Amino acid sequence: MRYGVVLFSSDRGITPARAAQAAESAGFGCFYVPEHTHVPVRRHAPHPRTGTAELPDDRYLRTLDPWVSLGMAAAVTSTIRLGTAVALPALHDPIALAKAIASLDHLSGGRVDLGVGFGWNTDELANHGVPAGQRRAVLREYLEAMRALWTQDEAAYSGEFVRFDPSWAWPKPAQARIPVLLGAAGTQRTFSWIARSADGWLTTPGEADLEPKVALLHAAWRQAGRDGRPEVNVLAGQPDPDVLARWDQIGVTGVVCGLPDRAEDGVVGYLGRLGARLGLTPAAATRADRSAQG
Repeated sequence: MRYGVVLFSSDRGITPARAAQAAESAGFGCFYVPEHTHVPVRRHAPHPRTGTAELPDDRYLRTLDPWVSLGMAAAVTSTIRLGTAVALPALHDPIALAKAIASLDHLSGGRVDLGVGFGWNTDELANHGVPAGQRRAVLREYLEAMRALWTQDEAAYSGEFVRFDPSWAWPKPAQARIPVLLGAAGTQRTFSWIARSADGWLTTPGEADLEPKVALLHAAWRQAGRDGRPEVNVLAGQPDPDVLARWDQIGVTGVVCGLPDRAEDGVVGYLGRLGARLGLTPAAATRADRSAQG
């Protein structure tokens, strides 16, 4: 399994660039950040964790732009994958967003993982003009349109929510296909959506009953005629070795651990301790081994 971390990036504490640099040095394989453009003060949508309008963390109000954050992280790293947990494409113009993501993938040497969500905050979505009850359909069309721009020399798209005439758009991503992971609760509806429109699943924090859910996802994947197996990335705290071994057996491909809301020294120290607990090889040791072999 691949191990990674997610930083709830904000305008305080460690910067995304420094956190990504420290995560790469500690041996982690991926670094993710979330997205919210804004949070309406008065909301009808309950938060998934609290069940009310109360937010569990004030960083929701202070979240940095993910693509600026990851662009800065790309400039100070070389191997760690850079992604979102999760981005909300429906909040953007898909043509402009496709350009931003393709540019990041091009400049980072093909290191982008695109974690996406439908968006629990329907009030936030409404401010961006997303029709009520259409967030799943909007996300599907946005992804289809962006993939057209990423892969076709003359791209065009005609849907209900996105339309553009044959167009040129470079750079193309360095990767042949940017991996798209859907962050959502593990349900049959979610897995059917993934099998049709994504490359894998990013669990919700604390997702329970993983074994039957992974099996259900694999069944939906096969039924849709997809080759191979979907990625399954679990958002977790610090699972013990027995849990990790079991997850590996049932088809989990990655574990992404949350970082604490601390100043730089505290986060860097935490990354070192977490990496050691997971048995990761620090990047400096890996470079030394390669040098000795070479």
